[in-house]
Amino acid sequence: MKVVIPGGTGHIGTVLAGAFHQRGDEVVVLSRNPGANPWRSVKWDGETLGDWASEIDGADAVINLAGQSVNCRYTPENRRVLIDSRVNSTRVVGQAIGEASRPPRVWLQASTATLYGHRYDAPNDEATGIIGGSEPKAPDTWRFSIDVVTKWEREADAAVTPSTRKVLMRSAIVMSPGAGGPFDMLLRLVRFGLGGHAGDGRQYVSWIHDQDFVSAVLWLIAHDELDGPVNLAAPNPLPNSSFMQNLREAWGISFGLPSTEWMLELGAFVLRSETELILKSRRVVPTRLLESGFVFQFPTWPAAARDLCGRWSERN
Repeated sequence: MKVVIPGGTGHIGTVLAGAFHQRGDEVVVLSRNPGANPWRSVKWDGETLGDWASEIDGADAVINLAGQSVNCRYTPENRRVLIDSRVNSTRVVGQAIGEASRPPRVWLQASTATLYGHRYDAPNDEATGIIGGSEPKAPDTWRFSIDVVTKWEREADAAVTPSTRKVLMRSAIVMSPGAGGPFDMLLRLVRFGLGGHAGDGRQYVSWIHDQDFVSAVLWLIAHDELDGPVNLAAPNPLPNSSFMQNLREAWGISFGLPSTEWMLELGAFVLRSETELILKSRRVVPTRLLESGFVFQFPTWPAAARDLCGRWSERN
């Protein structure tokens, strides 16, 4: 199978490219700055059609992950880049697929579970989930994130690709032991005694183990009945306080200093990030995946955390 991954040099792209390569698939990553990897990397600008489009012609699947990282301050310039990098790249990928003489069978388009509302009362799935942005007292940064995802998905929906099935992957936080990823940063807090609950600890954390994420992507490629929005998240999200406690227990540490909201705001300012990534309650469940028969290897966080801690230790 030939898989083309636009924007495949980040955390998630590296996880996927490595998994497909290990399977023996042909992997092509489209990047503004191609690097040295066991798979092929092809240069593109993420905005205009070019020679790179020939890689999509004849491919079996396209997995578009392109977009500037959200781990930044939402300044006016960063807001522009966050939107443009997603919308423009999605538009040009859609063009390349639409003009291909041998279009791919499936286009998996990155999206995010951040689209759903901040809530504690019930989980969000694809059919009944509440789209965020109108929550009382929601910070402007939260509403901006919803705007980004809405425009991102709208661009994919607008692409004319009659021979190619489209799936919007509304992914939760992908947890892998790789350096620099979300799990690596969370474990660093635990290792230094700072892994207590964030804020009041009530906000839900939605996550997915990297091995389940890869399996879910393969499942989406194989199952022609799945199109449109699909939540890629473990079926058991849990409050931040329990999430961090389970991570401390997996690492063998009983204590973690909690972080108040003002401490998080200060830390986010210093690290040039936003507290939304920590304080927004993301309670998301993968109803469509489960109803299609997909089985999670790591449906609960305690077992996932133990596996990830063990693999992190082996890597380091």
